Amino acid sequence: MHIRPENNNDHQAISVLIQDAFKNEIHSDHREHLLVERLRRSAAFIPELSLVAELDQQIVGYILLTRIHIASPLSGAVSSLALAPVAVSPSYQQRGIGSRLIQYAHDRARDLDFGSVVVLGHEDYYPRLGYKMAKTYGISLPFDVPEENCMVIELQEDALMGHSGQVIYPKEFME
Repeated sequence: MHIRPENNNDHQAISVLIQDAFKNEIHSDHREHLLVERLRRSAAFIPELSLVAELDQQIVGYILLTRIHIASPLSGAVSSLALAPVAVSPSYQQRGIGSRLIQYAHDRARDLDFGSVVVLGHEDYYPRLGYKMAKTYGISLPFDVPEENCMVIELQEDALMGHSGQVIYPKEFME
């Protein structure tokens, strides 16, 4: 498997992949592909953190990390990243592709000096990759979702120390 940054020629394949990956998800609005399109045009977009996984020159996985902030009443805002979405083609799921994409994205984010990642996701999946409940850090999301699905990982030791507060997503997440 080869992981690389997306390029403009990948957009259609990524859109189809995301739609296929989420079509049977109960907790989905089935508009994740549209979120990706909006985020690509936003100031939150980081080209180095929009990644595809290829097997036999076919895109079988995708991940996007975008800029967010955690607004702390005491220490101001701290930069972080949002993981949304990660998608693997249904015929390639359960093979570790999603986990490898996430780990690779974490490494690239660390290289870019980001200290943490926030995700709204499956409570059984993300803890295996080191994510902890956001409330452990005193971090909340700006919408009503179950606490067990709101998670954070520190990419750098103590990156969130003293930075509790609410996640501030780019407006593109709310459209």
